Amino acid sequence: MNAQTTLNPASVLSADPDWWRGAVIYQIYPRSYQDSNGDGIGDLPGITSRLDHIASLGVDAIWISPFFTSPMKDYGYDVSDYRDVDPMFGTLKDFDALVAKAHGLGLRVMIDLVLSHSSDQHAWFKESRQSRDNPKADWYVWADPKEDGNPPNNWLSIFGGSAWQWDARREQYYLHNFLVSQPDLNFHCPDVQDALLDVTRFWLERGVDGFRLDTINFYIHDKELRSNPPLPKEERNDTIAPSVNPYNHQRHLYDKNQPENLAFLARFRALLDEYPAKTAVGEVGDGQRGLEILGEYTAGSTGVHMCYAFEFLCNVKLSAPYLAEVFTKFDSVASEGWACWAFSNHDVQRHVSRWSLSDAALRLHATMIMCLRGSVCIYQGEELGLPEAEIAFEDLQDPYGIQFWPEFKGRDGCRTPMVWAQDNTYGGFSEARPWLPVSLEHGALAVAEQEANPEALLHHYRRVIALRRAHPALANGDHDGVKATGTAVSFTRTGGGEAIFCAFNLSDTAQEVVIPAGAWVQLGADLGTVDVPQTGGTVKLGPWQACLAQRT
Repeated sequence: MNAQTTLNPASVLSADPDWWRGAVIYQIYPRSYQDSNGDGIGDLPGITSRLDHIASLGVDAIWISPFFTSPMKDYGYDVSDYRDVDPMFGTLKDFDALVAKAHGLGLRVMIDLVLSHSSDQHAWFKESRQSRDNPKADWYVWADPKEDGNPPNNWLSIFGGSAWQWDARREQYYLHNFLVSQPDLNFHCPDVQDALLDVTRFWLERGVDGFRLDTINFYIHDKELRSNPPLPKEERNDTIAPSVNPYNHQRHLYDKNQPENLAFLARFRALLDEYPAKTAVGEVGDGQRGLEILGEYTAGSTGVHMCYAFEFLCNVKLSAPYLAEVFTKFDSVASEGWACWAFSNHDVQRHVSRWSLSDAALRLHATMIMCLRGSVCIYQGEELGLPEAEIAFEDLQDPYGIQFWPEFKGRDGCRTPMVWAQDNTYGGFSEARPWLPVSLEHGALAVAEQEANPEALLHHYRRVIALRRAHPALANGDHDGVKATGTAVSFTRTGGGEAIFCAFNLSDTAQEVVIPAGAWVQLGADLGTVDVPQTGGTVKLGPWQACLAQRT
């Protein structure tokens, strides 16, 4: 027997400590992936039953949004027990089975850790709010009122209103950057950091390969509780909060983004480094300094491995000038860091709808993201080209959407159930009425329908992921800067002994680009790329067409 076949799949996966660099990660929203027990809610056994589909895409890892015990006020991002699975999702035994099957298929498993805040139903908070002198009294961010009874400062919740909630028992306010039921943990307390690192170790011991760290730049607040200054109107944007949210009216100098966070991240990284080939990707939510913070948190070996900001998850149209601008800034402020790019996730409108993409445009965007320098996240259903689902107000579940309806419709439209088959009332997701309605528009895009059509987008995603994995220059090589020429962007990726020129026309009109001098051969003909002159020169890109050329 070949020696390689006798190895445990998990040990094979741990062989490359840098697997994350250039990896393609598939995000799963567990409530909406697959229901296995007929209650209308997705669960861990359901995910396990669909891992073969994910493995067939050729991705490196899965990221599972929170499945911990929770009152579900924010659908799992309000954790009441970090060390257990909520019964609606299954059991710890189900999680272990999921990890085992994923590893057997060559998939690494990353899970969401929500460390900045817990649920108000967590035992830690229940004890903390009992008095000002109990053992966990300082585990959350408590503050006395001003003399007039108002909150200690002007900090705002990203979900609307003040970030402070009065607690009658302690006669103090507690901080909540999100829902009132999501009190912020006090990272200035060493015991809190220790407890959260113990939670991290618990999941590492269960075999997870990494973590997605929710709201990573919200961990630590200003100890002096200074008020944020106003943000001039001309500097405001809706990158991380809708434009109707007054959260955008402040420059968030003191409620997040504190320098002390780097010390905690160093502790977190040191823990991960005790285990082979583990990784972490942080979510950086900041409308002004996202890329700078990304650079600070991922540079060197004492921060997290990678982060994502919201440059490609916001409403700004992904034009050639904008893409070039983002990468020029990234190369300036985060050149030593590592990004994890995404076009869609569980918090934003699906990019098919957000950018009004045609089928040709959607295919080009899929090809392009697989050629960008950095790692990549794709969100469940993205491989099918699912548009944002329309959700009636009476069907809304998301408290964020309910708060700002109708100007902001919330996040339910991107969280509707995955569609596996068209000839099923609930898209093959469940035999019962799902927690969110299945979009009728999604049925024709179901997995079964696309599997039967060789020209479907699903197969295009498999091809572009395979292209990325086949070429080290695309997976983790350098680039020479992203340049905009009219409606096209271009750059050259180098690494692993190869150089690949990439150009993408982000428009409905033809655009000429210049290939550097040299000897070139076309890549990606099955992706619809343009034929290239063998010695460089000018090529004409049709609408939404790519040029991929490898130096020979």
